[in-house]
Amino acid sequence: MESISVFEIIKVGIGPSSSHTMGPWNAASAFIRIIKRERSIDEVKEVFVE
Repeated sequence: MESISVFEIIKVGIGPSSSHTMGPWNAASAFIRIIKRERSIDEVKEVFVE
């Protein structure tokens, strides 16, 4: 699995709560890139988050 830096996940952006929006956005984007690279997105049936 590809490792990412906390600085890639949380970046300062426009708005008072950009870290709350950019962090999840970047994490989801990285997750989708990994899934697309390693297997077909159609094979994913469930996603569990702890």
